[in-house]
Amino acid sequence: MTTNKQGTIEKIFVHQKEIIDEWLHEQFAALSARQDLISELDLRRQSTEFLALFTPACSTDNLTDITQSEWKPVLDFLGSVSRSRAIQGFSPSETATFVFSLKQPLFARLRQEVGADAVLLANELWNTTVLIDKLGLYTTEVYQKSREEIIKHQQAEMLELSTPVVKLWEGILAVPLIGTLDSVRTQVVMENLLQSIVDTGSSFAIVDITGVPTVDTMVAQHLLKTVSAAKLMGANCIISGIRPQIAESMVHLGLEFSDVVTKATLADALVYALRQMGFVINKPA
Repeated sequence: MTTNKQGTIEKIFVHQKEIIDEWLHEQFAALSARQDLISELDLRRQSTEFLALFTPACSTDNLTDITQSEWKPVLDFLGSVSRSRAIQGFSPSETATFVFSLKQPLFARLRQEVGADAVLLANELWNTTVLIDKLGLYTTEVYQKSREEIIKHQQAEMLELSTPVVKLWEGILAVPLIGTLDSVRTQVVMENLLQSIVDTGSSFAIVDITGVPTVDTMVAQHLLKTVSAAKLMGANCIISGIRPQIAESMVHLGLEFSDVVTKATLADALVYALRQMGFVINKPA
């Protein structure tokens, strides 16, 4: 742990206004292409708030061990800034620039304060470099975690949107599938379908695979799991949208759907379900 017994770095913050102005200049120079994401007013506010927390932390004997309690308010604030910038669309390097761009103003003030003492200046510059580097790396770590959380949330939302459960008729539900069907998506399909069966009391569920490009052994197993889950909930499941190419592939793979009602189109599946419910379907004259 590097200590701050000389107390030099906190002394330079008597020039806080000048430091903020110089810091803002450095930040806008680095973020010249992204000024549409944050205004000068917001950037000044964030910079002022940061220095208000950073200054007392620098006044302690512990200068570079940011795991200590005196640095917690600083880390909390940087975490908040990093998460907000991840949402706004800043890159990791642009986010870290918020901290790294503070080096130039601090170095300039340190040279003015202790420039006559080369040894002390070297020590203070090194301590400040270590401190700023650690804080900058911390912002990058928080940014990365925030982006991962955002991506996971977006993926979950896309799965929900890509597996809608549609009520076609009283007692008849349909799940139109488009794209590749994997284990994660199958789980979402089953959960949405089973919950909809419970909510609507439906007795028929149509799984339409017209938009599924290929059906291999794994996809077939996923479909059968969905059908079995629906049956356990008391709903008859129909698979529709089996095109000739898919039917041929299923035969070659030796896939068995003997216990499952299959139809060529969603319309055929709906007609079948309606007839099973006692409706009479007549073609127009």
